[in-house]
Amino acid sequence: MYKAIFLIGPPGSGKGTQAELLAKELVFFHFEISRIIEKKFKEAGPDDKEFIHQKEHWIRGELIHPEIVSKWFFEEVELLKDRVGGFVFSGSARTIEETKQNLNYLSGIYGAENIAAIEIKLSEAESIKRNSARRICEKNRHPIPNFPELADLKTCPEDGSPIITRELDKPEIIKERYQVYLRDTAPVIDYFKESGYKVFEINGEQPIEKVFQDIKERIYDFD
Repeated sequence: MYKAIFLIGPPGSGKGTQAELLAKELVFFHFEISRIIEKKFKEAGPDDKEFIHQKEHWIRGELIHPEIVSKWFFEEVELLKDRVGGFVFSGSARTIEETKQNLNYLSGIYGAENIAAIEIKLSEAESIKRNSARRICEKNRHPIPNFPELADLKTCPEDGSPIITRELDKPEIIKERYQVYLRDTAPVIDYFKESGYKVFEINGEQPIEKVFQDIKERIYDFD
């Protein structure tokens, strides 16, 4: 069984939702790099010029420096690796350089044969549509699906915290993030394949339950 699974896809492809479901299914830890980035920015002092500079990029929908993100990635994995059965990563492996570093590090822990990527495909139009209506909970960032029956939901059913809309989920920022994904992150898929790691392609323009079923079938069939 895989010990490290990367969910890769454009904004709105459901990486966070599917990672939550998959982590529960496998009893793994859902490692969401955006949660760590937001936490680091909140903790940074007002005089930390480097953090302020990186945050400006992040707010515009651009990627922050790979070296910084990789450093935070290693720190968090090192803290958790001996306490969890494995990892489901969402939002990590954003650039080729990050991917090289992350895979080298994780291969040393689990072995390359126990690492896989799931590419969730989604069009730009669907990405903008989904993200513009996306909500998460304030405390633990649980994703709230864009379902009519949940439209009036005010508190998270998981932890009771208020449901919010992220600053990054404005249409103009989403469009920029989608282009950044095509330019910087989509090539990561080819790197996984060329380096001998297994990659599963999933149609993300389906209901959440169907996407999750497809993911499970691909993982368990191969294993």
